[in-house]
Amino acid sequence: MFFVKTLQDTLPLHPSYFGAHARQYITDLLYTRNEGRNTGVMIILAIIDIDDISEPKIIPGTGMAEYNVSYRAIIWRPYKGEVVDGLVSNVVGTGFFVAVGGLNVFVSKAMIPTELKYTVEGSTPSFTDNIDQTIERGSQVRLRIKGIRGEMGQMYAIGSIREDFLGVLMQ
Repeated sequence: MFFVKTLQDTLPLHPSYFGAHARQYITDLLYTRNEGRNTGVMIILAIIDIDDISEPKIIPGTGMAEYNVSYRAIIWRPYKGEVVDGLVSNVVGTGFFVAVGGLNVFVSKAMIPTELKYTVEGSTPSFTDNIDQTIERGSQVRLRIKGIRGEMGQMYAIGSIREDFLGVLMQ
């Protein structure tokens, strides 16, 4: 789900950047370091505006300055039970992996409808019912997130397509 959230970051600034343009360097550093960053809980998509840049504090022993920056950003935070669309990145015998933005979702064989069978016929492995549904690398699928696990800078999830209106999106 998408939110607008107020966040804070502490940014270091090298002494060579002290001067009239120090705030511009801090602003550029904030955008570079944070836009597109995966925190393990959420993904920061875009910084809307900067609320406050504190006065610098000198870091003892280094000569560098530290700025505390408060800003508002658009974030994406996936939730258990949320329905999302993604692109299949890999198909294996035990299920398939779906890339949903910066979130990697694994859909196991137990969470795939029984009419879809794993096959290695053709050039790529796939799950197919041999009629109109084929899940292979590059397919777009709609799935429900069943569980999420976050680590430092990474998010992983398990998903299901074993419900009505979930599965392969027809082109």
